[in-house]
Amino acid sequence: MLNPLLKKHLNNTYILFPFIALLSIIIGCSSNEAVKQLGAEERYNLGMKAYKNEDYLEAIEEFKVVSLQYQGSKVADSAQFYMAECRYFREEYILAAFEYDVLIRTMPSSNLVSRARFRRATCFYELSPNSILDQNYSRKAIDEYQAFLEYHPTDTLVSLAEQRINELNTKLARKDFENGMTYMHMEYYKAAIYYFDLVLDKYHDTQYAEPAYIKKAEALTNRKKYADAKEVLEKFRAKYPSSVLKSDVDKLNYDIETGLHDEKIKIQKTSQPKKDTSKLAPQLGN
Repeated sequence: MLNPLLKKHLNNTYILFPFIALLSIIIGCSSNEAVKQLGAEERYNLGMKAYKNEDYLEAIEEFKVVSLQYQGSKVADSAQFYMAECRYFREEYILAAFEYDVLIRTMPSSNLVSRARFRRATCFYELSPNSILDQNYSRKAIDEYQAFLEYHPTDTLVSLAEQRINELNTKLARKDFENGMTYMHMEYYKAAIYYFDLVLDKYHDTQYAEPAYIKKAEALTNRKKYADAKEVLEKFRAKYPSSVLKSDVDKLNYDIETGLHDEKIKIQKTSQPKKDTSKLAPQLGN
């Protein structure tokens, strides 16, 4: 006959066993789900769902898994592109530019490369500051847009890329022109001429080229280099025959001609032989 305590213990065990068994099944199923690994397309679809819901951080995590673990899959390039897009829409432009570049370098045959190049340029375009600040990002954006034009000359975004290059060049021209004007106000005319020349050499097709000619001629006039100033105005007239700045040119030309005339008279005076006045000295008596 069983001990009453032992009998009670066995009864409790029989009651608990079904619950233990059920718990083991649940844990086992959960473990199997955890072990199960989602495929590339499943991960990509999860990423796209988060992307469309503007949950960009969640989307980045899903796209990152595809990009790192399924590099040879058919959705790897899309995952890389949209990972960059998530960074772009979060205004993380430096990180976005890096992610676009990964696609360009590692998946050059992808049909998303042209968009990635354009977007990469646009990242630097978005970072381009006001003209009074450093313009490294503006120059970088121009380089990237020009690369886009070189590699994809028939793309539908070509006209927009060209428009933005012109806009950025205008910003760079403005900065150099304003630098020149600053030196003009300080009467550092040689430095001013340097910046006006930058405008004329590099940004001759912008709106700042026209006044740069006049200001360069003015700086040369202030340095009394009248012949050089006159040559600059002649180039200006040839390039802008119907300029609205004609009155400024005429006034400056008058100053130049006056300076040339004064120089001519001065040269004539210095070149004339001195009169011999020795014979005109009074004769002294014996």
